[in-house]
Amino acid sequence: MNGMLPYLVVFLFNVFIATVSQVMLKKAAMKHYDSVIKEYMNPLVIFAYIIFVGCTLMTVYAYKVIPLSLGPVLEATSYIYVTLFGVKIFHEKINGKKIVALGLIILGIIIFATLG
Repeated sequence: MNGMLPYLVVFLFNVFIATVSQVMLKKAAMKHYDSVIKEYMNPLVIFAYIIFVGCTLMTVYAYKVIPLSLGPVLEATSYIYVTLFGVKIFHEKINGKKIVALGLIILGIIIFATLG
């Protein structure tokens, strides 16, 4: 497990950064553009997609050591980040169903991590 720790950190960091990239894309989508070209060819969108490509390459690197069965479990942490960003940045409302769903996701991650 100790040899896997740096790869787990890389994987989880990539999930977080990919979520940041999604926030950037949503911010760009909320703006009005004069043309379709400007909508997709602006610095925010281009940088967000560059981040996605970098995250994909680093995830491939992390999969050198991380078992394939663990990948989707780690990816599930993105739901936590997306919810937090949604509330903080976009002022989205969080209700009881979302809290229960996030709790189940966290519980699933903990169960998988402890029982494997």
